[in-house]
Amino acid sequence: MALRITVIGTGYLGATHAAAMAELGFEVLGLDVVAEKVEMLSAGRVPMYEPGLEELLRKHVAGIEGSTGRLRFTTSWEEVGAFGDVHFVCVNTPQKHGEYACDMSYVDSAFESLVPRLTRGALVVGKSTVPVGSAARLADRLAELAPADAGVELAWNPEFLREGFAVDDTLHPDRIVVGVRSERAEELLREVYAKPLGEGSPFVVTDFPTAELVKTSANSFLATKISFINAMAEVCEAADGDVVKLAEALGHDERIGKKFLRAGVGFGGGCLPKDIRAFMARAGELGADQALTFLREVDSINMRRRGHMVELAREAVGGGSFLGKRVAVLGASFKPDSDDVRDSPALNVAGQIHLQGAQVTVFDPKGMDNARRLFPTLGYAESALDAVRGADVVLHLTEWREFRELDVEALGEAAGRRIVLDGRNALDPAVWRAAGWTYRAMGRPKA
Repeated sequence: MALRITVIGTGYLGATHAAAMAELGFEVLGLDVVAEKVEMLSAGRVPMYEPGLEELLRKHVAGIEGSTGRLRFTTSWEEVGAFGDVHFVCVNTPQKHGEYACDMSYVDSAFESLVPRLTRGALVVGKSTVPVGSAARLADRLAELAPADAGVELAWNPEFLREGFAVDDTLHPDRIVVGVRSERAEELLREVYAKPLGEGSPFVVTDFPTAELVKTSANSFLATKISFINAMAEVCEAADGDVVKLAEALGHDERIGKKFLRAGVGFGGGCLPKDIRAFMARAGELGADQALTFLREVDSINMRRRGHMVELAREAVGGGSFLGKRVAVLGASFKPDSDDVRDSPALNVAGQIHLQGAQVTVFDPKGMDNARRLFPTLGYAESALDAVRGADVVLHLTEWREFRELDVEALGEAAGRRIVLDGRNALDPAVWRAAGWTYRAMGRPKA
């Protein structure tokens, strides 16, 4: 009999995983405690922007004409417990308010609600990003909560989704990592991922702690690489060097590689910032805090870049003050191909400038609704052209492709002054300068 899969939590990770499991041929039941989210997903709509996800969802959600009907959603823990052979826990693990540590309350609540309702053999699989040691603790709790002789056990299978590429990353992963304590758990996960494994995706079998550490280690490495090139941008500005050419030269070294070497206003989003902070907090709890002290500087460099962009903008408008000045911000989401504005450098910079007295107008292709909810006092425009109308300076802070393809001459006619600050080093300086713009970018010569 074919495995039946449940997905607990239908946010960004859960909705993507549920749709992907249906695409791989499984009967899938997704659970969320928010009834409105279940209704939306059951209608084939997703509460976030992710390329290809809504189309994949509609291909499989039961009740939609032409769908396979393999995917349903519910708010019932009893239904989930009776349905599934493999239960993926995909709930959020945010940063605790006022602390660096990870908030495990959603994960703990999911286990408390799910496990007592598992009356037959099942595998519970954690996918949420958690502090190392959590899986062992949850395995003990699972043993306490599960009905006697139910044959329930735990595995840990970290996710490696990139926003903007989540569907492809789930269907065609560059690696599958599973932390298991039994051959049965490994066999079940090999069955779940049989198609990607058949395509050649590596399958790495580890213990619980190593599986938990893979995700936090990967994010810490990427954050370090981004902050390294941003630190080099600071040095380039002091020495009148060009960080873009420096990154190009470094990227040709196969030991280093080209990815994540674009200097700018730094990283944001719902993963990297909170994950490296939670990693530092957990290392301290384990008595290994000195091993990760470098991450404090990684975090510091990242936040310093936002302040530096504010200073560049103040210098650009002249007079040492933003009062009475108009500032256009191109970008609100923390990265392109996403509507995620969590810890967005673009919105952080926009908010700082607004608080210092400027009239700030923001445009983003997908992140406008989320930005309005987070920063309701900022101005918002319906297009890039409207955003820059009358602006004293234009800030490019999210590297959407359409910003690279703007008609810079038309933009210049609308702007109050032709000054652009490229906070992502993604625009073509020659094109903008040829249209009469003063172009500046972080870590590059002024001309």
